[in-house]
Amino acid sequence: MTADSEMVEPAGPRFSFEGRPREARPGDSVLDVLLRDGLPNLQRSPHYHRPRAPLCGLGQCTNCLVRVNGRPNVRACRYEPAEGDRVETENGWPSRRFDALAGFDLLFPSGLDTLHGFRRPAWATRFYQFVVRRLTGFGAPPSSESAARLRAPPEVRSVDVLILGAGRAGRACAARLVAAGGSPLVIDRARSLEPVSGAELLTRTTVSFLPPRPADGARPFEVLAYTEPARGLLLRAQRVVVAVGSYDASLLFGSNDRPGVMTADGALAMAPRGGPPPFRAAIVFGAGDRAAEVVRRLEAQVSALVAPGVVPPELVRVCSDAGVEIYPRSLLVRAHGRSRVRSVELVARGSGTVSRVACDAVVLAHRRVPNVPVLFQVGTRMRWHGDPGAYFPEVDPAGRTSVPGLWAVGSVAGARGAASPLSGDRAARSLLGALPAGPVDASRPEAGPGEFEGYYRELLRRPRPGRWVACPCEDILLKELEAVTAGGYRGVEVAKRYSGLGTGLCQGRYCLPDALLVLALHEGRAPSEVGYSTQRPPVHPTPLAALAALEPQMAPSEER
Repeated sequence: MTADSEMVEPAGPRFSFEGRPREARPGDSVLDVLLRDGLPNLQRSPHYHRPRAPLCGLGQCTNCLVRVNGRPNVRACRYEPAEGDRVETENGWPSRRFDALAGFDLLFPSGLDTLHGFRRPAWATRFYQFVVRRLTGFGAPPSSESAARLRAPPEVRSVDVLILGAGRAGRACAARLVAAGGSPLVIDRARSLEPVSGAELLTRTTVSFLPPRPADGARPFEVLAYTEPARGLLLRAQRVVVAVGSYDASLLFGSNDRPGVMTADGALAMAPRGGPPPFRAAIVFGAGDRAAEVVRRLEAQVSALVAPGVVPPELVRVCSDAGVEIYPRSLLVRAHGRSRVRSVELVARGSGTVSRVACDAVVLAHRRVPNVPVLFQVGTRMRWHGDPGAYFPEVDPAGRTSVPGLWAVGSVAGARGAASPLSGDRAARSLLGALPAGPVDASRPEAGPGEFEGYYRELLRRPRPGRWVACPCEDILLKELEAVTAGGYRGVEVAKRYSGLGTGLCQGRYCLPDALLVLALHEGRAPSEVGYSTQRPPVHPTPLAALAALEPQMAPSEER
């Protein structure tokens, strides 16, 4: 065998995308394959049928949903195609490139109220319902063939320690427990990860807590897990460590749903195997460590940095070395372009000077927020922190939460760096009984205005051209969210019921962080008083087959 032949990658599965043949390399997702031709527009928004492209790269948003072998709403960034798969886009008619229903985007410039409108005249109700049902949603129900394949085999297991998340904190916790003779089970949503030495690792797996554990801890935690593509598990764990990390938040500005707008998570994930990202001249919005990381790693494809505040000297040096132009203390007001971002409109804070910067992508690297839905779901006592503008669990120095037997470690609990007292190693020592319970961590203030409360206060005073999408999953506009408080309603839970905010497949991950700040400003009270949306299982989309396949004797305990 020659040296040249040794360098050739093995052939991967062949599949079709919209009827055209494609070939994947081993380990490629559908999105990895499509990114070779640039950033794909895979989705149309559910109400206005505006074009959408991948946003997060993590499998959390709804911008890359496709139909695979008749199965709807499959995330292209997480699905690895098999030989002969048929992959199609879903909700564009007659096609995603030319969608006739996109006319509603032009016909209803002030918004399309599918929840409260279309009620008069009464004789036209059936026609309205037909139109709305045809207009809204993502895709058709699964074909009978695909539904038959989703028969998740029932499985139930009992474990002593369950670790959710295989990042730095989760691995550190597992390593300490293994060294002490333990056998923790580690679960992560990632498609592939390095093994956790001495511990069992389940990848491609999402979890949801079933009804909360009683305060006396008499019953184990009951966790429904779903491993793609069709495996349902019921896990009973005496102790659970949550190490699910954090993610890059979205941002409110005009046309913030346009193809080319993506989080830093998405930009880095969509530059696979060291290749270039799906853009050539991006602006990076942010001024912290995350923005610096994006500029360092993707400097050849970054043309400008837009900072909401002052740019620290180290980031100035990074941008200078990369030849990246800097716009400090600027408001991002609007993105221009229809099929893709072509430029952005900026306003200098204080002076009001308007700038228009050409670009083909907007990378949001301004704030990372903890991935807390699962902690809210299990009833953990939470605390609002003004910076970064998010809820964190109340924990003691070892990571113990208010729920007996539940620990939160790593960035989901506010930890920064390997030396943090909230590290996984310290939590493991607590699990082993080597550390007594301590006082709740008070290193951050419980409330108080943060940087982005001031940013939005200034931004929302200005004219707001274009569509400002408050909830991308459900096409809820900012003006609809503001109408909630204008109508006298208060609190995020009421806003959710009135507008549909946060009811999409991402369960509020990409709308609630900003919606809380907006509602707080309009209601004139702290975000902690606005509340948080109720989190009910599952917090990640889970096929009904994963639940229905659990036989009665394997169902959760009935001792409620």
